[in-house]
Amino acid sequence: MFEKQVDFFTTHNTVITWDVPMHGLSRPYTSFTYANCVEDLRAILDAEGIEKAVFVGMSMGGYVSQLFAATYPERTAGFVALDTTPFGHRYYTKSDIWWLHQVAPMAKWFPDRMLRQSMASAVSKTTYAKQTMLRMLASLSRADIIAQLDIAYRGFAKENQDIALTCPVLILLGECDTTGKVRAYCEAWAKQTGYPLTIIKGAAHFSNGDNPEQVNAEIKRFVESLA
Repeated sequence: MFEKQVDFFTTHNTVITWDVPMHGLSRPYTSFTYANCVEDLRAILDAEGIEKAVFVGMSMGGYVSQLFAATYPERTAGFVALDTTPFGHRYYTKSDIWWLHQVAPMAKWFPDRMLRQSMASAVSKTTYAKQTMLRMLASLSRADIIAQLDIAYRGFAKENQDIALTCPVLILLGECDTTGKVRAYCEAWAKQTGYPLTIIKGAAHFSNGDNPEQVNAEIKRFVESLA
């Protein structure tokens, strides 16, 4: 899946595959904050000699991308928000913030297999996307999964702040994304800022797994428009 997503970049740009810390080979990672992730990402770009880039952030990866773009606008050519939600206090009610704190505690009530199956089913529409998500979760222990959920939701609520993005932004949203209030947040984000919102057909929250062809095409079109 991820190879299909970056193919069109490889003939024109250096490609870096970067997992949000606490995923992949970065584990164990004990000092997670989104602010720390921004500095980790900056260090990677420095090491690779990349002065400026377009960032595509999927789900919690969108938080790192947004915060990087706000912190280092001179190094951000554009941002694609893929099934993610915005930074900014105006988008989230007190009730929203309370629920973000409850995700990880509620996950603790699920038996291991049920937790994995429910997560994969909730974010996917196609068999391919679901099986891919299950394979991703297979490398994690139940405790790892709950810790990641805590970072993704409670951690975001803790670090949420009002930011200003000066780069071009494209919002991509799965047509069938029913994860939390992602759809409502994306629609409000587009309305408040004027950022274009494109719907990925037949896709849930894991839209780059459900419909990689359209996701790739939209990203390619966006990157080419920046030239």
